[in-house]
Amino acid sequence: MDLALLSVIWGASFYSIRLTLDELPFTTSVAWRVTPAAVVLWFYVWLRGLPLPRDPKIWAALIMMGFLNNVIPFSLMAWGQLYIETGLTAILNATTAIWGVMLAALAFQDERVNLRKGLGVGLGFCGVALAIGLENLLHFDLRSLAQLAVVGGALAYAIAGLWARIYLSDLSAPVAAAGMLTGSSLIMIPTALWIDGPMLPNLPVTWAALGYMSLIATAGAYLLYYRVLATAGAGNALLVTLMIPPVAIVLGAALRGETLLPQAYGGFALLALGLVLIDGRCLAWIDRARRSG
Repeated sequence: MDLALLSVIWGASFYSIRLTLDELPFTTSVAWRVTPAAVVLWFYVWLRGLPLPRDPKIWAALIMMGFLNNVIPFSLMAWGQLYIETGLTAILNATTAIWGVMLAALAFQDERVNLRKGLGVGLGFCGVALAIGLENLLHFDLRSLAQLAVVGGALAYAIAGLWARIYLSDLSAPVAAAGMLTGSSLIMIPTALWIDGPMLPNLPVTWAALGYMSLIATAGAYLLYYRVLATAGAGNALLVTLMIPPVAIVLGAALRGETLLPQAYGGFALLALGLVLIDGRCLAWIDRARRSG
């Protein structure tokens, strides 16, 4: 149930982001996303009475985490959504897991890539190439750059995962999330003021989208995600990656009239197959069924 809820929340976040971009520049949109979320999470930390880190190095690591896990990917993906469809953004975002496997293999000895994971990574990148379309890379334009920006955001998410494992593994999840969002707020507020100037939304729909994006899809979703990790494990949490794009595709089509080329669906199918291979449990289940039969 938690997995399905999390996938719906994050899948709908791509639609809410696109709604805010109808009125606000992407830098201001990101600032509005991270700042209220940080306040909500600190309130949660206070209610729980969780201890706060005292080492300045931990706070520096939290600021860097905010830069890697929020500032870069939120900004790149929001900018990318100005030029590509909501569903395609969610599909390309799913490459986070592919990048994560590759980077973890380089950084940690216990995360080496075996044949199964290698095939999964290869299929994943073939899926990305198909979804983007090689012809778009040969004839470079804003749409091509937007798709690469989203993939770059997914890479930043994967790097952030390594950073958290190395420098923040001893922190409680709510404190780490609150500190990370505080770091990203300290970066995005002055950046948005410098680039866009002070801006408040005028449309009620923008306020609603910002509220959903910040309070539910960021603050609430982080708490739910860590609960999923604690109860279901990282393997099940990986399934969320597969469940997010269909939600975003349906919302984009139903509420904004977006349509995706067949190659985008084909690319997602290859990417999904790659993630299933990386996860490995489906193959193990098939093997057990074969042996028992």
